[in-house]
Amino acid sequence: MAKIKTKTESPAKTLTFGKMLSYGIGIFGIQMLVGYINTYQSQFYSRVLNADLMICAVIILLAKVISSFADPVIGRLIDASHFRSGKMKPFVAIGMLPFAVITLVMFLFIPFPNDVVKYVYITLTTVLWNILMSFVDIPSQGMLAVLSPSAEEKNSAAGISNMLKSVGLIVPGIVVPIVCMITGSPEITKKEYLITAVTVCALALLFAVLMLASTKEVVKSEPQKMSLKAMFKELVSNKPLLIIFLINIVGFGRNLAVNIGVQTAAVVFKEGFSITLFGNVIEFAGENLQLALGIGSSVTSFIGIMIAPIVAKKLGVKKTFMIFGVYGLVMSTAYYLLFVFGPDFCRSFWGIFIGQFVISLMFGTHGYAPLVMLSDSVDYREMTTGKRTEGLQYSVLTLSVKLANALSVAGGIFIVGLSGYKADQAIEAITPKMTYTVTAAYWLLPGICVGLTMIPMLFYTLDRPEIKAKLREFMEKRDGVVEAG
Repeated sequence: MAKIKTKTESPAKTLTFGKMLSYGIGIFGIQMLVGYINTYQSQFYSRVLNADLMICAVIILLAKVISSFADPVIGRLIDASHFRSGKMKPFVAIGMLPFAVITLVMFLFIPFPNDVVKYVYITLTTVLWNILMSFVDIPSQGMLAVLSPSAEEKNSAAGISNMLKSVGLIVPGIVVPIVCMITGSPEITKKEYLITAVTVCALALLFAVLMLASTKEVVKSEPQKMSLKAMFKELVSNKPLLIIFLINIVGFGRNLAVNIGVQTAAVVFKEGFSITLFGNVIEFAGENLQLALGIGSSVTSFIGIMIAPIVAKKLGVKKTFMIFGVYGLVMSTAYYLLFVFGPDFCRSFWGIFIGQFVISLMFGTHGYAPLVMLSDSVDYREMTTGKRTEGLQYSVLTLSVKLANALSVAGGIFIVGLSGYKADQAIEAITPKMTYTVTAAYWLLPGICVGLTMIPMLFYTLDRPEIKAKLREFMEKRDGVVEAG
């Protein structure tokens, strides 16, 4: 008798809220390490190691570009792997401890004999850190595509993980001032940097273990080996992947606020204030008031991240992305002009806090949209070619993120250095020109880059109803069909 394919009953939910949360917490831990390096690496080098900011900018840019060549290789290893526990989880398990260790090492004070040795050390450790970051980040982000066959479940998981990812990037900026409060230091010294590094690394390892223990890869695919030439063809021929790549590259400035938050706080919060807590006077000024910027940004970003999936469910990813893009471009430009030309209140503590609060809503789709788009891209590519290449596509995503981050970190530090800022300078040395130059990189350029990302997004088509319907039907046939005869 001929075999007839029939659909099974609706399967039970693969990704429960608890599993989504566990996955998001793991991403949160990994991004804490990324956020600590992105926010404090250059400030640590400048203040503690007495390194030149402009030289650090060049080193960080070159190190990130050099290490980015490892991303396609890592993606190839993932796609060619065949472990019982899946394609993604083993790589996270292998790479997490070395990644945490190198993050800790980068905040150790070392009395170098000369500048040559110091800058060689900075270069080598930065390259190694970025390679290990990719070794963990590519499979951890790629896990989203294999945790469930349901697009709706993956979109929900993406919303939670993106929210926690954004908070994870900001958390180190909150931990450092708290550590300073505990140690009683008004400044961030090598002691505070080291205590924070130990704390963040320990928590990141704990959260990664929780993620690995609580999740399971359910979407299986055969191991595939691809040449570097084939990888390049994948990027060129895969239009949705190319769009995501371009969105990250032209939107590189979206991360500037995180990367130079410490330096921005130092130039806009010159006087600061003090509070009395349990009989102890605690001073907040300059770089330690990055906490205020972080809180203002994280609260609104959290709101935006909560809103984005809801709006996207009704309007689609593309329209949601465009709405947030227009908002970001308009608000960041308007506030920067008010900061420079407006009344004194706009340059006061509360004026800056409110401005930061309003602007940061634009980051609602910053991490959410590319993850959802890439998850759909993986399914669409499998539907059209018969091949499922999560590792390759997520390696391209992290490659674009790394290149964008290289431009962001190096560009931000370069602009700060160009303004004349130095980590150990006196308050009296901070000029209006310095302040307006640094804040242009902090508020104005991110909004402009958010606006530019709307250009490649105009060509995105995977959220069209007819394509979404085809994808849903394909995945149902792929995972919900049994043979009867």
